[in-house]
Amino acid sequence: MTDLVHTPAELRAALRALSPAPLGLVPTMGALHEGHAHLIRRARLDRQRVVLSVFVNPLQFGPNEDYAAYPRTLEHDLRLAEAEGVDLVFAPSAEQMYPPGYATRVSVPGVSEGFDGASRPGHFTGVATVVLKLLNLVQPQRAYFGEKDWQQLMVIRHLARDLNLPLEIVGVSTVRSDQPGEEGLALSSRNSYFTPEQRRRASVLARSLQAAQARYAAGERQASALLSAARVVLDSEPELSLDYLSLVDGDMHEIERIDNEGVSTLHLSEYRLLVAARLFGVRLIDNMPLLSTGETR
Repeated sequence: MTDLVHTPAELRAALRALSPAPLGLVPTMGALHEGHAHLIRRARLDRQRVVLSVFVNPLQFGPNEDYAAYPRTLEHDLRLAEAEGVDLVFAPSAEQMYPPGYATRVSVPGVSEGFDGASRPGHFTGVATVVLKLLNLVQPQRAYFGEKDWQQLMVIRHLARDLNLPLEIVGVSTVRSDQPGEEGLALSSRNSYFTPEQRRRASVLARSLQAAQARYAAGERQASALLSAARVVLDSEPELSLDYLSLVDGDMHEIERIDNEGVSTLHLSEYRLLVAARLFGVRLIDNMPLLSTGETR
């Protein structure tokens, strides 16, 4: 049975009932889909009691972004949580998380700059602030985040490292659609804004990254050539407005070339292709690790 609580006081009481079992936290903004279910399953695989947060965080939305329109589907989310064996859902209001007089912000310089940090000023300060609050409230042993939001995952890992937080930040591979015509589309709550035809066309982001991946697997190591392969695919979609397309290392630094001598010892998440674009009025992001032939993710 999944319990639902709305206030920090209710959360603390519910957590006492779950103690002393190890806790896994899955932070979400709701509008749950198979990607979120995948995070929950990973947490359960680690043999933990699972706490799921559902909170559309106003601090991470800019003034011209979709905070008011962001999908809110709590009844659906509770059904999915119940089906996946979540122990506790924490669904606070903005007033509960940021009561009158609230003033504190958490920033993670460096890794939060550039890319979405440049396109969405203040976004990662909002992310870091709410994640630290949730980690303090729940005090889990592990917290689970999807790799689709790669820069966000890097920000949170740096936050946990820099502040010596006593938990493990677990990144979980992106879940992609296998529906005919939209294969590879990264699952996202914002996909609900699309018509079926628009969803099929939105898979162009994944196809662009796959094109670059194919060049890498064939031996290409120049970033410019890899990105050109991706750009050709992106340019085939006339409605797409590109924000950024880049190749980065594990510290979110853009790179021009992957040294051949480092390829044999390449960690799977060390090099990433990142893309962000607006399509049919919806901003989408995606990324993929670079894998040599025979490597799996």
